[in-house]
Amino acid sequence: MKFLSIYKSVERNTPPSAEEMANMGKLVEEGMKAGWLLATEGCLPSALGARVRRSSGQINVTDGPFAESKEVVGGFAILKANSKQEAIQLAKDFLNVVGEGECELRQIYEQDAGGNCAASGDRAEVALKG
Repeated sequence: MKFLSIYKSVERNTPPSAEEMANMGKLVEEGMKAGWLLATEGCLPSALGARVRRSSGQINVTDGPFAESKEVVGGFAILKANSKQEAIQLAKDFLNVVGEGECELRQIYEQDAGGNCAASGDRAEVALKG
């Protein structure tokens, strides 16, 4: 199973310290070698970003920073796990390295050999069937 882990935290406007970068680099290297980490990236400050929203047929663009937000997306990872519980443990391990914040985990649709969307796990199958 694959999971998207969206890391949210209070925004900081300073780059990570050398120690923080080293600790994160070690975790990323371990995860890639072990096969549970498929991709990961961190985000630059929201002042460099924008939000694009469609509502009632109109598209609105809001340039950053997003002062009204308590927390912003700080990065993401694509995780490979055998279960939701394993993905939760990987998120806990990540938070132990990075510090304060939260990870939202979302299982990713995967195509089976026939090109059909599939999801593993009982709850995912029930959700897909409606």
